[in-house]
Amino acid sequence: MSIFGKIKTAIFGDHGPLGGQFGGGKKEASPVAPAPAPQHQPAPQAGVPPQTPSQQPAPNQAPAAQAPVDVEAVLTGIAQRKGNPNLNWRTSIVDLMKLLDLDSSLDNRKELATELGYSGAKDGSAEMNIWLHKAVMRELEKNGGTVPAGLKD
Repeated sequence: MSIFGKIKTAIFGDHGPLGGQFGGGKKEASPVAPAPAPQHQPAPQAGVPPQTPSQQPAPNQAPAAQAPVDVEAVLTGIAQRKGNPNLNWRTSIVDLMKLLDLDSSLDNRKELATELGYSGAKDGSAEMNIWLHKAVMRELEKNGGTVPAGLKD
């Protein structure tokens, strides 16, 4: 699993709001079930009112769309449960990854930078780390999260 995929799973759970890959990735078409064959309606029985279409169960009904995930609330909740006030996950990619129990090593951040399209030197500089944090927040938003402007701009 990609580094961003691990971040997304840690925040959204296994089946996030949009599933699939991050920002702009190809989404595979979901298989479409064939339409059910018309069924023979039994003759109404005496004393039993016939069922209307709205009373019959809908075959192959799609699940309701999931609500966006409030990324800030989820991360705040994790930080509160862990009780580590020294992690500055709001601005630090290293602290964000630590909060989510992910390896925040330079190698992993380089891999994340490659995944997200960072074009600068992958040397662990403040510039790279700031870019990574903002890019992760933007990608979380693209994948169904609600992210305050201050965390992505």
